[in-house]
Amino acid sequence: MQRSASEQKVDVTVGPKGSLELLSQREIDILTDTAGQKDLYTLFRNCALAVLNTGSESDDAAAIFEAYADFSVTIGKRTRGLKLVIHNAPASAMVDGRMIEGVRQHLFAVLRDIVFIGTDISNSNLFNLASSQGITDAVFHILKNAQVLDPNLPPRTVVCWGGHSISREEYDYTKEVGYHLGLRGLDVCTGCGPGAMKGPMKGAAVGHAKQRIRDGRYLGFSEPGIIAAEPPNPMVSHLVVLPDIEKRLEAFVRVGHGILVFPGGVGTAEEILYLLGILLEPANRHIALPVVFTGPASARRYFEDLDAFLRLTFGDGIAECYRIIIGNAAEVGQVMGRAIRDVRRQRRRDGDAYYYNWLLGVPVAHQAPFEVNHATVAALTLSRDLPAHELAVNLRRAFSAIVTGNVKDQGIRMIRRNGPFELHADTSLIAALDRLLQQFVAQGRMKLAGRYDPCFIVRPSG
Repeated sequence: MQRSASEQKVDVTVGPKGSLELLSQREIDILTDTAGQKDLYTLFRNCALAVLNTGSESDDAAAIFEAYADFSVTIGKRTRGLKLVIHNAPASAMVDGRMIEGVRQHLFAVLRDIVFIGTDISNSNLFNLASSQGITDAVFHILKNAQVLDPNLPPRTVVCWGGHSISREEYDYTKEVGYHLGLRGLDVCTGCGPGAMKGPMKGAAVGHAKQRIRDGRYLGFSEPGIIAAEPPNPMVSHLVVLPDIEKRLEAFVRVGHGILVFPGGVGTAEEILYLLGILLEPANRHIALPVVFTGPASARRYFEDLDAFLRLTFGDGIAECYRIIIGNAAEVGQVMGRAIRDVRRQRRRDGDAYYYNWLLGVPVAHQAPFEVNHATVAALTLSRDLPAHELAVNLRRAFSAIVTGNVKDQGIRMIRRNGPFELHADTSLIAALDRLLQQFVAQGRMKLAGRYDPCFIVRPSG
């Protein structure tokens, strides 16, 4: 017999282990006061609920928040630190009356990052968030505070992008690729969710175990708007919540030494366009950052269509920025292992840090947060007449808007109120853009389960 919703909710009190457990009373007061601010509390509450809901088969953030409308979490003070008092949490976060350890660690990682962003980043004069360098510094300090940056490690971090809604064959392939990365002592960094973000971590863990590697790392980078739809998978050893999608993307390219792209939907396309927009910058031509698109044989058509779209949009020269490997996980591991050795040589030659790619130029247009609403989306200029780097920025913002409308709580509610977003493109792009997006819909890459109602319409400019 299926349990009622009330039977699937629990109350629990938990304390931290690690950096948040050794706090003075003054520091606890600051945390308590910060969490008491309405906006920060709401942000923390939503992120905490997402973490506790790990394993959910829903990627509808609005539905998750509605199902747990009575969920609450408060910070309680005690003489030896702090505790979280939680009411009406998903019972799946517990085993035998105790919170699962990985879930608890992720919960306090969220608290750490939300408080740090709210006090040291957003509401301070330490960082000029209107400048490119200020944003890069802020991303660095968020990662440093999360203890992700280790100056004693050689280049070995592979960023893996791909869809949260993928087939079983594609998922198994991501695990196989992760296994070959793990055998070569490489770590994995993903968006921390399910699907292609989870598979490489599971595979790498097996590879690390076979090589008796005990310090393998599985980094997960998220942001408040996406975490409810893509809660951290249990394999993530280091969770970091960045303030927005742009800073999340910058964290990927600053920390990663190589990037793998598996089949995915609009979120993956957004990441690809962000990356290519940076690689197209002339100032970055000397930067070694290997990029491989890969999937099983069944994904060949996906990558052929993606490659055709990129060539049409940016010219055939764009293909020099990436390599496509289909159905050969071992080759992916070999190629990435060799390429990261080149990254190490380039970093040593140029005097750049192994743990944070300071020399990579990220223009402020890629860093500025894009406020998604119907007016800003309709105002995007999608034309091949634009310089390549400007077109990359606008296309990335278009795909970001679709991600917002697909899975983010505020975006889903926006679509319900005002209908789908309208994307306007010139005739040279509209057919290719519409075909690519419809392919994502037809292949089920927009949603984990259930019927997908498009949150966008593509119309000709003018």
